[in-house]
Amino acid sequence: MRVKRAVVAALVAAMAAGGLAACGGGSSTAAQGNPDAVLTVGKPDGPQAENNNPFLETSALSNMGYRWMIYEPLVMLNRVKPQEPGKPWLATKWDWTDNYRKLVLTIRDGVKFSDGQPMTAEDVAYTFQLLRDNKALNVDAVPYKDISAAGNQVTLGFANSQFVNQVKILQTLVVPKHVWQGIKDPALDLVKNPIGTGPYTLKSATPQTMIVTRRDSGYWQEAPKVKEIRYTSYTDNNAQVNALVSGASEWSFVFIPNYKAVYTNKDPQHYKLWFPAQLAVHGLWFNTEKAPWNDPKLRQAVNKVINRDDIFNQGEAGYFYPKNDQVTGIPTPAGDPFIAPEYKGKTVQVDVPGAKALLTGAGYKFTGDKLADPSGKPVTIKLTVPSGWSDYITDLEIIKDNLAQIGITATVEKMNQDAWMKSVDTGDFEGLMHWTNDGQTPYDLYRDVMDGNRYKPTGQGGINGNYGRYKNDEATKALETYANAEDDAARTAAMATLQRIMIEQQPMIPTSAANSGGEYSTKNWTGWPDDANPYAPAQPTLRNALDIVMHLKPAA
Repeated sequence: MRVKRAVVAALVAAMAAGGLAACGGGSSTAAQGNPDAVLTVGKPDGPQAENNNPFLETSALSNMGYRWMIYEPLVMLNRVKPQEPGKPWLATKWDWTDNYRKLVLTIRDGVKFSDGQPMTAEDVAYTFQLLRDNKALNVDAVPYKDISAAGNQVTLGFANSQFVNQVKILQTLVVPKHVWQGIKDPALDLVKNPIGTGPYTLKSATPQTMIVTRRDSGYWQEAPKVKEIRYTSYTDNNAQVNALVSGASEWSFVFIPNYKAVYTNKDPQHYKLWFPAQLAVHGLWFNTEKAPWNDPKLRQAVNKVINRDDIFNQGEAGYFYPKNDQVTGIPTPAGDPFIAPEYKGKTVQVDVPGAKALLTGAGYKFTGDKLADPSGKPVTIKLTVPSGWSDYITDLEIIKDNLAQIGITATVEKMNQDAWMKSVDTGDFEGLMHWTNDGQTPYDLYRDVMDGNRYKPTGQGGINGNYGRYKNDEATKALETYANAEDDAARTAAMATLQRIMIEQQPMIPTSAANSGGEYSTKNWTGWPDDANPYAPAQPTLRNALDIVMHLKPAA
């Protein structure tokens, strides 16, 4: 449903830990009940347009997740454990110097693209040049500057510290220069025949089903046991859940209300789910350019009445997105090391009288059970949500009831997912549930919420973060300070400033921690990540999906 809705290690040790080998070849023995060694993956996102551009988050290739079977990252990083160093992948070594202003990557030898051409440092440098020279491709807005290749090394130089962008840079996928230099517009090309270094190639694609098949030879490490992966885009959450229950879909990331009765209890031996938390949040966003939601006092009052327990237990079925009630909005326990001392242990409690007092003190008035702003206009809000996103729908219905306690009339309006995405992009909304990116620290979370450098006025699209159109020079400066700090003390001070602004201004209201979860079946395949072996997040659309497929083995 959503994703997004992101150091040197010993190669031999990493490969051994992951059950991988550094040389190509290998064979596959299918499970008895799965003689063709097929893995089925599903998402509840409706018909997909034929688009296999790996740089576009909206392409079918990216949205469905088969991007990571065809294209590979330089380093495989595990967002379940963001503080851990990554596994060497297309890069065997990476060295940062000059306070993260310079990076030297050592590129793996012996790697070939699926068309048989060798991958070299020139391809890696060219990929970074594409990102630098094409703003639309550089969705993370990494400020690439100097890029060069020599032998098996690529050197990147930056004007400022890239401490906060380490993960984004190291997990960059690599495209072949000999293909992409012939593409006229990399930001718009549909890429009919994607060519990467991964173990799979695209076999076929329809609006509903995309199939990738294992390369016959030439992959740089031991070939995966899975011969073919079939991706199906179902119409909505219910259709996806039915596919999981019937066994038509073996792997997905979808919300399942009453998951035990509906899913896991149908086959307790094989039907599993695992939803580890990460340093990102979901919550209620406002367009802060639209009155009265440009008033922080009103947003603070709303924060005081939202019942996060109900959202977790009813909206998120007690497992999907963990409750997040830390006053700073930083999820715990993952974010505990970053919370300023004055905010540690402090949580948001439902306080309707306190919210009313805050409003009346700011000039709002109650007429009976209805709230009016200082100008006398009734306070209302339209909450929008894609029609198939059942958990978000329930979350917003809960928030609607919560808002009624302080006289705010809210409506929940369901809409087509594409139309909703466009409304988020252009700011054509009053309120909605949305998520933030995750990272090694809460920086990415706060940047998505408060970065003035990502601000675009309502009506202008192409936004990447700051969906609420929030402008605060102090917050923008603190984010810049954190990103460019020369030491941990400066970063700690900047992070404390961001936490204070979040509390005082409440530009959005975190209600839940994000997860990197997924449902999967062990009937045909074993080797999935779980609490006992959290080697990767379980979501099939993340880069780590390839690492998971490489771990899978036919069930006995």
